[in-house]
Amino acid sequence: MVKKLLIVGIIYAVTAVVLGALGAHALEKHLTIDQLKSFETGVRYQMYHALALILVASIPGITNKTKKMVFYFFSIGVILFSLSIYLLTTASLWSFNFSFLGPVTPIGGLLLICGWIVLLWKIISNNSVNR
Repeated sequence: MVKKLLIVGIIYAVTAVVLGALGAHALEKHLTIDQLKSFETGVRYQMYHALALILVASIPGITNKTKKMVFYFFSIGVILFSLSIYLLTTASLWSFNFSFLGPVTPIGGLLLICGWIVLLWKIISNNSVNR
């Protein structure tokens, strides 16, 4: 599980940097300021959770079961949250209406929150985690 957390965390980090550069350089001429801000929000939350996955991999005393739960909450949450933002903000470039993804974004956000709550609960309730 540690290796999976590290690999996915690093993949999310790399793609966040690439997408951040894309947004800063290639998309600024094609998107409105509000669209760019939303795109940047998706990139920022993707990077936060990339780093969180890497951090979770290294927390001693957290069981593989907990790491797996956090992994799925964060991974699915990032995909639903950030990817839906990327597609919604760049829809005009694709000539496709991604508005059906509007409700997906908050579901992704809820999954991210759930991952943090699980992590907090497990750390609070686990006496073997170094203090």
